[in-house]
Amino acid sequence: MALHNRVSADLLKQRLAEENFRRVTISFYQYAKIADPQLFRDELYTGLFDLGVFGRIYVAHEGINAQISVPEHNVDAFRQFLYTYDFLNGIRLNIAVDDDGKSFYVLKIKVREKIVADGIDDPNFDITHRGQYLDAPAFNELSADPDTVIVDMRNHYEFEVGHFDRAMEVPSDTFREQLPMAVDMLQDQKDKNIIMYCTGGIRCEKASAYFLHNGFKNVYHLEGGIIEYSNKAKELGLPNKFKGKNFVFDDRLGERIGDEIISHCHQCGEPCDDHTNCKNEGCHLLFIQCEKCAAKYQGTCSDDCQSVLNLPEEEQKKLRQGIDKGNMVFNKSRQRLRPRLGED
Repeated sequence: MALHNRVSADLLKQRLAEENFRRVTISFYQYAKIADPQLFRDELYTGLFDLGVFGRIYVAHEGINAQISVPEHNVDAFRQFLYTYDFLNGIRLNIAVDDDGKSFYVLKIKVREKIVADGIDDPNFDITHRGQYLDAPAFNELSADPDTVIVDMRNHYEFEVGHFDRAMEVPSDTFREQLPMAVDMLQDQKDKNIIMYCTGGIRCEKASAYFLHNGFKNVYHLEGGIIEYSNKAKELGLPNKFKGKNFVFDDRLGERIGDEIISHCHQCGEPCDDHTNCKNEGCHLLFIQCEKCAAKYQGTCSDDCQSVLNLPEEEQKKLRQGIDKGNMVFNKSRQRLRPRLGED
C-alpha cells in the first residue's frame, strides 16, 4: 500500500460528493515527545486510511496536530484506534460546530520540524510549563473582570470575522510573528490576569508557555479553544461571548458561532464574513467577498484577476510560471489587496 495519495484532486472531490453517508469534522492536538515521527506517521496513515479518514495532520518530535473528517459510522473505531497510543489515550476531540461534512477530500500526514511553527529557538523554552486551563464557565467568569486582558492568538484574518468580547488583536500574518509581538504589546500588563485563546487550543497553549517563559505570572488559556467553548456554552446554556464566525483551515473556511456579522466585503464594504480564495490560480488570494461581488468579479479579487480568469487556460498557465505568491492573504491593516498578475 502506498502511504500517500495518488488520485487526482478532481476525482477525489467527485468521490466525496457521491458518498451516501455523513462525515464528522474533528480536530485534536497533543504536545508529546515522539521519538520517531516518520514511523509514527506511517502507522497513523495506514490506520486512518483503512477507516476512510480524510484530513491534514502534522507530526513532529514535539507532538501531533490534526484536522480531519471521519465517516460517522467509523467515529467509534477511529477513537479506539487513536487511544491505542498511550500519549493519545483519552485525548479531547473537538467536534466541529457548523459542519457540512465536506471539510476534506484526501488524507495528508506530514512530518514537520514542529506542529506549530513558532520561531522559538531558545533551548530553555519548556512547552510543558504552560498556563492554566480555563473551561467555558471559568472563561466567562474571569473574562467578565474588566482588569482581565483577553488576547486572541490567531492571525489577523481570523480575528477580523470573529472574536470574543474585549479581545485584543495581535495584528500579524503568522503565529511566528505574533509571539514576540504579543509579549511586547503586554509588557506593561505583566501583573494582570491574561487569558489567551485560539481555534482549537494548540496555539494558545504554546503561547501561554511562551508568556510564562518571558516573565508573565497570571497566564490562562481557553481549553479546547473556540470550538470546545462553543460546544460547552450550548450544552451548559451559558452566555456566548464569541461574536461572529470562527475561521477554520479546511474547505469550509469558517463556522458560525455568533449570529453577528462583524466584518465587511473587501471589495464593496457591505457586511460579510465569507472568506474565499481568488479564482485566478495565479493569485489565489484569501479575502472576504459577498455574493454580489462574487458574481460581479466571477469569484476573483480584482479587475486584473478577472481578466486573467477569462483568458484561455494555456495563456493563464504561461502567466503563472515563475510566480511566487508568498503568503497570499488580504491584510486590512495595509488597506489594499496585494499585487496581482500584470502589476508592478
